[in-house]
This record gives sequence, structure tokens and C-alpha cells, in this order.
Amino acid sequence: MDVEELIAIEEIKRLKYAYLRCLDQKDFDGLSELFTEDATAAYSGGRYVYEGREAIVGFISANMGREAFHSSHRVHHPEIRVDGDDATATWALDDVVVDADWDFLLVGAAFYEDTYVRTETGWRIAHTGYRRSFEFVLPTSSIEGWSLTASWWATGGQSSLPVQ
Repeated sequence: MDVEELIAIEEIKRLKYAYLRCLDQKDFDGLSELFTEDATAAYSGGRYVYEGREAIVGFISANMGREAFHSSHRVHHPEIRVDGDDATATWALDDVVVDADWDFLLVGAAFYEDTYVRTETGWRIAHTGYRRSFEFVLPTSSIEGWSLTASWWATGGQSSLPVQ
């Protein structure tokens, strides 16, 4: 591996981390900038397939854009392969979703399979998608004492828990 390949790998890591931050913070304009115009996506093992940046971001914003939808996506163990101006990667994903309106807590794990292209403005996502290792959902109303004590949107990210 040479220095240029190591730099490319670091840039791709930053791109993927920005993708997840934009998802969780509902920054759909920022998310859009991370994709090529003709990008594709295949989420949940291909159950949800989208063609084009606009369709991908439209799907995400329609399903994750509500204030009551809270998500945390974390990827790790990247296996990134760079070949000139193209790259592929496999990422392990752990995610948690709390939806206060729809009364559920989701916990899951998956593996992303991505492709990237280097453009004149930097690396961009050409394809992203994941296949679940597992996922489970619990109704939050079934969890005794459950309450949402902080929200990026509803409380400005401040916790309502008392501090001593």
C-alpha cells in the first residue's frame, strides 16, 4: 500500500462517517452532497431499492425526517479496497432507532457493501446498501419507566435528567 492509497482510504472513511452523521442529524442537504447524481441504494438486503441521488435522499428524508424519529448509526471494521479512482468497502453496522410517535425501539446489525468514485470534488458514494445480520423491535410502551429524556430537535440535545 502506498501513501496515496492510504490517503484515499482515510477520505473514504470520512465520507462514510459524514453519511451516518447526516442520517442521524437529518441533514438531508448535506447527505445529498455525498452521493453521485446517478447513485444507487439497496437497503435491508434489497427490499428497498432506489436509483439516483434524489430518490435515495427522498426515501431517507420521508422515513427518517420526523422529529420523533431518533437514530444512531455506527460503522466499524471497514474493509476498503482502492483501485485508482474507484473503491469498494464492506462496513459492519450497529444501529439503534427510537420512534416516540410509532412506539418502537429497534436494535440491529448489518453489513454495508458500498462503491465509491473519486470525482473532481472528492470521493462520492456511487452505491450503498446493507443486509441485516439481525434486527429486533420492541414497543417502547412495553418498557416500564421508558421516557425520552433528550432530543437533538425537541430539547436542543439537552438532557432533562437531574444532575447532582
